[in-house]
Amino acid sequence: MIPNNYLEKTYAGFIGMNVGIRLGAPVEPTAWTSERIERFYGDITGYVKDFKNFAADDDANGPVFFLRALYDDAKDRELTPQHVANAWLNYAREGIGMFWWGGYGVSTEHTAYLNLKAGMPAPQSGSAATNGLIMAEQIGGQIFVDTWGLVFPGNSKKAAEYASMAASVSHDGNGIYGGAFMAACIAAAYNTSDIDELLDAGLEQIPKDCTYAKVVNAVRDFHRENPDDWRACLTYLQQNWGYDKYTGICHMIPNAGVCVLAMLYGKNFARTVEIATMCGWDTDCNAGNVGTILGVACGLEGIPEHYRKPINDGIVLSGISGYLNILDIPTYAKELVLLGYRLAGEQAPAQLENSVKQGEIHFDFELPGSTHDLRLSSNACSLRHSTLRAYSGTGSAEILFDRMSRGQKCKIYYKPFYRREDFDDERYMPVFSPTAYPGQTVSMMVYADRYTGESIILNPYVRNTSTKQDVLLGGMVIKEEGWQKISFTIPQLDGAMVDEIGLLFEANSPAKNKDFGCLYIDDFTITGKASYTIDISKQKKEFASITPFSHNHGAWEIENGMINAMCLEHAEAMTGSYYMRDIRITGKITPYTGESHLVSARVQGALRGYYGGFTENGVAIYCNNSGMKQLASCPFAWQYNKEYTVELLVIGSHITLSVDGKQLLQVEDSTHTYGMAGYAMYSLGRSGFGNLTIEEL
Repeated sequence: MIPNNYLEKTYAGFIGMNVGIRLGAPVEPTAWTSERIERFYGDITGYVKDFKNFAADDDANGPVFFLRALYDDAKDRELTPQHVANAWLNYAREGIGMFWWGGYGVSTEHTAYLNLKAGMPAPQSGSAATNGLIMAEQIGGQIFVDTWGLVFPGNSKKAAEYASMAASVSHDGNGIYGGAFMAACIAAAYNTSDIDELLDAGLEQIPKDCTYAKVVNAVRDFHRENPDDWRACLTYLQQNWGYDKYTGICHMIPNAGVCVLAMLYGKNFARTVEIATMCGWDTDCNAGNVGTILGVACGLEGIPEHYRKPINDGIVLSGISGYLNILDIPTYAKELVLLGYRLAGEQAPAQLENSVKQGEIHFDFELPGSTHDLRLSSNACSLRHSTLRAYSGTGSAEILFDRMSRGQKCKIYYKPFYRREDFDDERYMPVFSPTAYPGQTVSMMVYADRYTGESIILNPYVRNTSTKQDVLLGGMVIKEEGWQKISFTIPQLDGAMVDEIGLLFEANSPAKNKDFGCLYIDDFTITGKASYTIDISKQKKEFASITPFSHNHGAWEIENGMINAMCLEHAEAMTGSYYMRDIRITGKITPYTGESHLVSARVQGALRGYYGGFTENGVAIYCNNSGMKQLASCPFAWQYNKEYTVELLVIGSHITLSVDGKQLLQVEDSTHTYGMAGYAMYSLGRSGFGNLTIEEL
């Protein structure tokens, strides 16, 4: 039975996971021993580092992308390890992002990935027989499983079963038991906040005599005898269960001990993630795992504001889709809950189902404290969640404007696109495609509650990411109270992308009667079909990719206003919404060498998509579905060093390919119903790729 507070608990769990990751990440490198952490940071009670925006982390990538097996191969059937393995191959860019690519036989995940790529099935890809026991029992088996616990509320057995299958893609033995244990604890946290009951729930799902169970019980025994000194327990762990006894890059057993220690001595959410961080070893993994468990167990009210506020309901990821790499936490929590209802065989509430629409932005501010990553450009205003006013439902975003006089301004905006300058570092190399595009409609309800002052001005705007200029779209003077609708179309930006969408707030009262009050925003949406051109001359190479594309394989540079791409076997650039359906893709292609020069549509990752363009004997249309299949072909005498306009039109199951305005091929295929667009090469060669036009139909 799905609990009544399922959505709120899941939201709290996912926030808790990201609090732990963000807290632990700065001291994750092994050079940060527990002694050094104590020396430099003392007793940690808050984040040890501020970030412009926290860059991607493998501990968030895995839980989000590997779970997508439930949308793909396991959409209508029971999960198998191979379903999760396919998610690995589909959503990772080989050698960059997602997880640590430390080398074959060094990194457990890199090793498993290459095993899968070579054709080895899961779970053989992660077995001890294949990779050796030490590699099979590194920490990755438990750090990527949080979401499996979140989609099985109260069902520890099923959570452990699915987490075990997911972990078996890359791990074995205790490496699998750790995944089962963590997922079981998370599932149990929907029903209890008692730490011993949570640990019992985890132990019930793994063998009683396994090493993982032994370290859990050893820490519990020490805690019973020494309930007030967590540092003494850490010393015990270091002496009896440390990295000197459990070798490899980052073994699971010592870190499992830290997680149990942190939960027993921490008791509440904040102290648990703090202790997990101060213990050292794999700090972001451990704090992330216990953050999920205690986030669910303690709920939103148990997560202190100073930990929650910097996250602001948004994280970035580093999978293969730049669109999916921008994640709104309230929306994602709803997606997890909808999966939970589906897996439980229960009907989700209609209101919940209607609040999540693939390919669209819907911010309803209904979850307690939710901000949906809305931002301000100035400290002249402040932003928080409010239940004082709401256009629909119970919540809204409240922006306080405090005694501002005429001419003072503050932008209130959503960020649909990120650039390298938005980050302090390049952790896990995130790449991005915008979540909003020219042609789409932005809509929101606003309410001005003015305490003093004569009037305020609200000016809808978008920002051009290339020029950094705000494009104002017609302001309105607000004098009266009451809800008002603001709606506008994202304009064409001459081939550039949008990286801010919102309102330019401007005070409009004299200094003797300053504007003081609150502005409320509710039902913020971005909907409709996109239509735009990507001008390559306006793009930059960042995070080893050309904006706004995500690259998989190949070498990519911008030369003379075009993308110069070259590869030995395969190179691909994908962009746009992950959920584009009927679409016209028009690209400029100049073949230089080789026999594969293609545009793409409905691309869902490395394993799925449609492609059309030049081949060895002419032109062809292909379907990639874990392997390329030619759907249609015909002769065409294309030439090197000549630019062609190539159009791939996909409407329903009907696919056509045209070159320079002449239709050459058409075919029917219904394998893929949505996806991204871009350019690709599937054999040795070099291509020039020019401006790309994307039109949703």
